[in-house]
Amino acid sequence: MNGIDLAVGPGEVLCLMGRNGAGKSTTLKAIMGLVRASAGEIRLDTLRLDTLPAHDVPRAGVAWVPQGRRLFSELTVAENLEIGLLTRRSTAAVRERALDLFPRLRERLGQVSGTLSGGEQQMLAIARALCTEPRVLLLDEPTEGLQPSMIALIHTTVLQLKASGVATILVEQRVDAALAAADRIAFVDRGRVTETLPTAGLTREAPAFRQWVGV
Repeated sequence: MNGIDLAVGPGEVLCLMGRNGAGKSTTLKAIMGLVRASAGEIRLDTLRLDTLPAHDVPRAGVAWVPQGRRLFSELTVAENLEIGLLTRRSTAAVRERALDLFPRLRERLGQVSGTLSGGEQQMLAIARALCTEPRVLLLDEPTEGLQPSMIALIHTTVLQLKASGVATILVEQRVDAALAAADRIAFVDRGRVTETLPTAGLTREAPAFRQWVGV
């Protein structure tokens, strides 16, 4: 990391793009307090997140869906969702709203999460994060390895969250997915943001993708 500078507002999707090792996932971990910032500040409105213990960051209203999902694979779908609810003592109505986004999970509440398909596990990881009632949602390559129908569902979910006012920081390697979901794209290289562009009018042939992502 080398002086990352970015901001995202309510109801906005900011996508971080860059080559492997550019610092995208590390940025999300720094926001969550899992990697300590050596300088600067990380704020949610007036609250400084960088001064909080890592376990207090989700309680402040920031949810993270890491690459690889990191579910409690031996627990059921319902038990994984319950863990999300406990983070901020959310109500059953919050769980129902999350399940409304992913009706397939409602059919699998009693199923052990480790036996779900990859797409279903990604649904569960996002639903569990939403059970914390986040103001800010961090998604680290949520479409990686998924079939097109599941990618479309994740994209639709991101847009629904945007409409509800959730601020989203999305790490994505697929240019088409980034252009479809994001309001702005911040290109990251060697731990710094090199440029930030609005997606309106941007195409996959834009020079920035070739320069900073390699496509």
